[in-house]
Amino acid sequence: MPKFDITLLDPVTMQERHVEYDNELSTLVWLDTGQDVLPEEEHADQPDFGQVKIPLGKKPNTVKIQLGLECNYECEYCNQRFVPGGDSHNPQDVKPFVDNMTNWFNGGFDGLGEGAKFEFWGGEPLVYWKTLKPLAEQIHAKYPHAGLTIITNGSLLTDEINRWLVAMNFSVAVSHDGPGQSTRGPDPLEDEYTKRMIMELYRHLAPRNKFTFNSMIHRMNVSRAEIQEFFEKLVGEELGEDWLDYLQIGEGTFVDAYDDGGLKYSLDGIKQEVLFRGFALKEIRETPPKRFQIIHQKVTDFINSIRFGMLSRGMGQKCGMDAPDTIAVDLDGNVLTCQNVSHKAINPAGVSHKIGHVSDLDAVEIKTSTHWSDREECPNCPVLHICRGACMFLSGPLWEASCNNAFSDNIVMFATAMEQMTGMIPKYIEGPQREERKDIFWWANGEPVEQRPMQFEKFYNKKIIPIKAI
Repeated sequence: MPKFDITLLDPVTMQERHVEYDNELSTLVWLDTGQDVLPEEEHADQPDFGQVKIPLGKKPNTVKIQLGLECNYECEYCNQRFVPGGDSHNPQDVKPFVDNMTNWFNGGFDGLGEGAKFEFWGGEPLVYWKTLKPLAEQIHAKYPHAGLTIITNGSLLTDEINRWLVAMNFSVAVSHDGPGQSTRGPDPLEDEYTKRMIMELYRHLAPRNKFTFNSMIHRMNVSRAEIQEFFEKLVGEELGEDWLDYLQIGEGTFVDAYDDGGLKYSLDGIKQEVLFRGFALKEIRETPPKRFQIIHQKVTDFINSIRFGMLSRGMGQKCGMDAPDTIAVDLDGNVLTCQNVSHKAINPAGVSHKIGHVSDLDAVEIKTSTHWSDREECPNCPVLHICRGACMFLSGPLWEASCNNAFSDNIVMFATAMEQMTGMIPKYIEGPQREERKDIFWWANGEPVEQRPMQFEKFYNKKIIPIKAI
């Protein structure tokens, strides 16, 4: 039963106080009084994953359709960059796929897709426009109440595609890293026609709460406030200040390291990690990036985990692919580990990412990944309920880098939630986690003499100053 003795610091009086946090039971107690930090509320009914190795076992309600991994961009930290593509699909594959859905899709609450969601994935999904269009239309005709979602780099949008996306009531996310886009790849906003198409789609869908810009954080793009400012300026100049009311920024977490490109943009060494933590906390407290959905979501979810005593054994993986009602498939009916792989891809242990077929869902089981509950570190980590594990199929140095990124990012959300609950900021966490992670911001013992080496000379193009509390 992991428990953590957390030293909190009042940022005004500099007084310290201690709380005990149990990440298995989600309890938070003042050590000096024994009282709960938050008033006890009725605990909600909770799922129990119970260390189950993720069988589907029933018809899914969220379907992630992998159209193929081809893309017209080559972003350096893309999680699909070196994944072998599957077979090419064409419009002739659509009707057999949709006709067969009755046998494996649950149809939503009303049989017409109510409460269900279909996500259409690439690569770049609009590369597959000739297949995507009839596929989405036939699914919509069969399940008209289901939600439809797509993530695109925006470069292939046209008037025709925009009108179709609006008429089909799609939720659309445009991947763009704001001021850090140049490190990701080409910038669709530099083309006037493409920029106009993106903003036209925003104008139609954002008021429906169906449009986001999706930005990733990495060591060359650490400032959420600068990303927010970038998109506020874009929307304000192109559409007017009134349209800022609808601006939402999705994604917003630190990148996972899926390959060498991901490693290149990961935090490299404990000094970078601590610098980033201090910078990100200072930014959230002084220039809140309020348009990032992920910050509000993670902070609120963690506070609610304390309020309602959410047990760790009932907590799913970050990606949601361990949920029994979520499935990733291709048009041949192959069930995949997730939407970012193909049936030809293998995990680092050489196991195929094809984990079954829709014709036999009872036999589908994810054996290609490591659930957070099977990691050595995750159950003993204070940010478990916020992080929910990095990518399930990573291992070795890629997992290590991704875990470091995720901890440094999520400990800032942890600190923000703690300050909201207690009025104080975590300074030091004593518990079963790594020794080097205990002095969160180096406020307790200062910078250690020996550190993990930094292999990259440049961290960020501006000087980063950690928040000064003492």
